[in-house]
This record gives sequence, structure tokens and C-alpha cells, in this order.
Amino acid sequence: MDLETNGRFGNKRVHNRLGPAHGAASSSTSGKVCIHWRAGRCHRFPCPYLHSELPEATTKRPNHSGGPGGHVWRNPNSGGEGGRGGGGGPSKWGRGPGSADGGPRHKPADRPCKFFLSGDCSYGEKCRYPHTYCMSDSITLLTQLQGHEKVVTGIALPTGSDKLYSGSKDGTVRMWDCQTGQCAGVINMGREIGCMISEGPWLFVGIPDAVKVWNMQTQAEMTLTGPTGQVYALAVGNELLFAATQDGRILAWRFSAATNGFEPAASLAGHQLAVVSLVVGAMRLYSGSMDKTIRVWDLATLQCIQTLSDHTSVVMSVLCWDQFLLSCSLDQTIKVWAATETGSLEVTYTHKEEHGALALSGMPDAQSKPVLLCSLNDNTVRLYDLPSFSDRGRIFSKQEIRAIQIGPGGLFFTGDGTGELKVWQWVIEGSQTK
Repeated sequence: MDLETNGRFGNKRVHNRLGPAHGAASSSTSGKVCIHWRAGRCHRFPCPYLHSELPEATTKRPNHSGGPGGHVWRNPNSGGEGGRGGGGGPSKWGRGPGSADGGPRHKPADRPCKFFLSGDCSYGEKCRYPHTYCMSDSITLLTQLQGHEKVVTGIALPTGSDKLYSGSKDGTVRMWDCQTGQCAGVINMGREIGCMISEGPWLFVGIPDAVKVWNMQTQAEMTLTGPTGQVYALAVGNELLFAATQDGRILAWRFSAATNGFEPAASLAGHQLAVVSLVVGAMRLYSGSMDKTIRVWDLATLQCIQTLSDHTSVVMSVLCWDQFLLSCSLDQTIKVWAATETGSLEVTYTHKEEHGALALSGMPDAQSKPVLLCSLNDNTVRLYDLPSFSDRGRIFSKQEIRAIQIGPGGLFFTGDGTGELKVWQWVIEGSQTK
């Protein structure tokens, strides 16, 4: 593969000035709104006039964001156990503190400073809003990785490699050194990257009309043709590689030891619009589509055995956890599916969100309890205990987070619309320092 050394870092910051001069008095004797604040250029502190379009300041919480500088992560060549966890029957879904079936759930009352999130707060420690990328006592930010110029669409850690790989719509794959946290090189693909996964030593990258494949141990490289349009999702199961395509098909390839390559195996047709999410579990392939359905495919026969139509908008992500299937959609719901006595899947719980849901991932916390991560299109990631859906906190970002990857040792990675990656780690609650 052709590499170029990293020659540029940094991203264009998004400056979104929405709010009062911090510390402005909430009760003005004049009762007038500051005209300079309306124009977005009030520099008085405190200001004698109202900056009244934001709510009153909430209780400031400690900053647990960690931040860059001196922190690196290490990859012991394991992808971790994403999306698996302890039991919990249908009767326990959504029954955590502050949550009930179909009812409202607990939400943290405060948000971090919007100027801080955009990289533009001038008040520093005097700011009335927290300067943090997360509202949770359970996770800490280890470092931020900057270099991509557009949304990050995939993150992978191949087995046997000491590199973290990220793909973006800027047409590049970046390699990050796990020992130093620095960008070790760039693969120029020349086309937008739609997705990325790793399986063993293999790295698979979905691009328009093809899947690029690298073996990180042997340096073998190949291109799998056949897709029409962008490849939005990839999955591996039953010794097959599956690619979800823009034209609604799912293509499958089988690895051939004789040729040390991948041979076409099948083309699964059924979806009416683009397939944007795939997951394999219990000898089934689950596919989510822009046609608002989830199809269930038998891995032995590669036949569709059920179509799930309960979502009312695009099914953005599907996830297998224990004996359940979880799905999220732009219809602002997360649905939990369980098998009936006949073997067909039915919705056993629907969790309502206030925004469209983009991506699901799951991992154990520091106490090995299962946690669901759900990215929403309000630029946040919600963290929930399973199966109760009790709130564990939120992650905030400059733009939507489209990629979440689980790593070893309580690590996980997120990539947002600005091209920035963040490295997070689960910690024992109460062990963080300010």
C-alpha cells in the first residue's frame, strides 16, 4: 500500500456563538437585552443588560474530560467484546431508575459550554458552564487525534497490529501509533470511505463500487469488485465477508486458501433502498436499510427468513447483544427484539429518544456490566446500562459522531463530523481526579 507521512494536522473549528457573556447578571435593572450580545460581540463582564436566551446556569460538575497531552493507549492486539453482556429478560428492559416502558427517562440537567465545544471559550476556569466533553463519572477522555478533514466513517484495530486505523469521507485512511498516539502515515484512497472493519489481520475498507482489502501481517493487498455505488457497511460471519451497498444488495465473498484471496459467493437481494448497517450473530445476518426495514438472513442458506418493519424511518444501526437484537433509527427510537416460541423476532421494548439515532455499540464497563452506546444527531452519544436503560451519562462533540469502535482494556474510540477522533476509557466511578 502506498503511504505518505503525515504532513498536516488540525481541523477547521466550528465557531457557534450561542449564548450569554458568561457571568452576566440574570436580573437586570434595565430589563433590556444587550444589543451587543444580539450582534454576537459583547465583551463586558459582567454585562448590565440581559443575555436572556439561555437558561439559568446549572450546577457546575467536575471536569472529567482528561484532555490531550501525555496520554497514549496501548493495543494488546485484541478487538474486545463489543456488544455482548450479561443476561436480562424482556421484563427487565427499560426498568432502571428514572425509566419505564415507553415512559420518560432520566437526563442529566446540564450541558458543557458551547464555546468550549467549538474551541472558542475565552473565560477558561471562570466560565459558568463545564468545560468537558462528557457528563459521566464512568469514563475519561485519554486523548484527541486530529488530522482528518471530513467525517470519520470507520475505525478499526487489526489483530497483531500496533496501529489504530481510521477512515473518512476525505478519502484517506490514517494510521495512528498506539504507543505514541501520533499519526504514522496516510493511505490516499482517492474516494470517499463509507465504512471500515477489521477481522484478524485483515482490514476491509468500503469505497464506491469496491471493497479494499489489506492483510496487515503479510502486506497483501487486493480490491473486491461487484458493488454498485457506495459500500456503507461491512460484516464477517461463517467465513464470509458481507458488504452492504447503495443499490440495496448485500454482496458476499468467501476466503480461498488456495488463491489467498476472496472469491464471490452470493448476492443477497430484497431491500428496496440502500443497505446502511450489518451485524452477524447466532448464525444470522441482520441488515438495516433506508427502506425502513431490517432483514434477517440465514447464514447457512443465505436466504431471507424474516423482514422486520416496525421502524418508521431509516434503520441506521443494528447490534447483537446476548440473545437480543437492538436497532436504532432516525425515527428517534431504539428497539429491542427477542425471539418468540416460533423463532421469529418481535419488539419487546422501544426506547424513545428526542433525536434521530445514528450508531449503536456495546461494551462492558469497568465492573464488567454491559453498557449501550448510542450516537444521536444532536452531536451526543448516550450511555445506558443494559437491560434497564438507566442513564450513565453523555458524550458531547462538535458534530455528529458516526463511528464508534470498541477496543481492549475498557477503551473505546469515537469519530465525529469534523474528522476528530477521541480515545476514551472506562474507569471505576469515583476514581477520577479533577
